[in-house]
Amino acid sequence: MREITIATVQMKPALGESEDNLVKMSDFVSKIASQQKVDLIVFPELATSGYELGVRFTELAQRVPGPTVNLMAQRAAEFGVHIAFGMVTKEKVESILFNSAVLVGPDGEMLGMYNKIHLRGEERMAFREGFRMPVIETEIGQVGLLLGWDLAFPEVARCLALEGAELLCVMANWETTQMQEWRTYVQARAFENSLFVAGANRVGEDVTLNFGGESMIVGPRGKTYASLADEKDPESGQPREGYCVARIDLDEIRKHREEYQTLQTRQPSVYRTIVRKY
Repeated sequence: MREITIATVQMKPALGESEDNLVKMSDFVSKIASQQKVDLIVFPELATSGYELGVRFTELAQRVPGPTVNLMAQRAAEFGVHIAFGMVTKEKVESILFNSAVLVGPDGEMLGMYNKIHLRGEERMAFREGFRMPVIETEIGQVGLLLGWDLAFPEVARCLALEGAELLCVMANWETTQMQEWRTYVQARAFENSLFVAGANRVGEDVTLNFGGESMIVGPRGKTYASLADEKDPESGQPREGYCVARIDLDEIRKHREEYQTLQTRQPSVYRTIVRKY
């Protein structure tokens, strides 16, 4: 058995307050890791900054590695855990920004990063599209990273699965009005690729948008191992900050792939239209 323990965090970042957000993320890591042995903690998309920042993203963007990554790597080493989180990054050319996901490991090293490919709405004005989908080799398994709207494109999860990913970490800012999509996509990506999906979706409001939470961990046959769907404020009914934890067995992936043969019976030669522009 290849059992690992995963936690997904849904938090409300303070808009534009990166230091406050890093303190909150550190507190979550400390609380989760002190209560049980955990191998991976997943935070939402743009967890260090918030979402509706517009031109202010330029002020908060950092290179990788940089202060934010180094701090989270220290926390990872302190508690012996992998941490995946979203942040705004920049290249050497200051004007080139990315909506990025970073994975740091329990030895305090940066294991990999991913720049969001599918930008939505005003993101297109702030960020440049990424073009690589890395599968990151870790001591707990092969990990793929997705951000937000990437989840709506089955090609992303399928490519990562075909490259060997066993676990997809989805860091998201999914809006309250679209939570049916969120639930459906998380389950579908797990089902169709016979792998585990750990989805961390933020809560709270920024300027005009409200975010729906329902962070969850789903298995290769669509089983929900843990969920924050019921984590709501009793007075307002709005989703609250929190985290959920699940123990999973990565050996289930091979078992289900052999039984259902979804990947093995693909017919790529007849899928040519899938790579054409609409």
